[in-house]
Amino acid sequence: MSGQRQPVWVGRVAVITLPAEIDLANAELVRQDLLSAVAQGATRVIADMTATTFCDSAGIAALVRVVQRAAAHGSGLRLAASAPAVTRVLALTGVDKLIEVYPSVAAAMADPGGEVATEPAPAPGQADSEGCAPKPG
Repeated sequence: MSGQRQPVWVGRVAVITLPAEIDLANAELVRQDLLSAVAQGATRVIADMTATTFCDSAGIAALVRVVQRAAAHGSGLRLAASAPAVTRVLALTGVDKLIEVYPSVAAAMADPGGEVATEPAPAPGQADSEGCAPKPG
């Protein structure tokens, strides 16, 4: 963890509050924070973007990389986002087709449905797109 965004754990679900603005300056830290929860065994990570009012292409790329890596490790990513500027960017880029977007953390927690399909996991023994070995088991 970067120390800025500690997850709140609800069982094996990690909720991580993201900053008000996600851009080139902090997108890598956001990615690391979300992936840290995956590495800690989260079955699902909820990125709380309800206070996020701006997300540029670096932030979008970070979210896409996280959902791909999470899927490869048997985890999932959901977004809780309500600011029109953020939900519009997610829709325009098609990220809302790749990652489930909810209006609140409560809605993301309450939905028992499956995650949106992403790229398939690498073959056994192969590294994923981030260069990490797949989760054993």
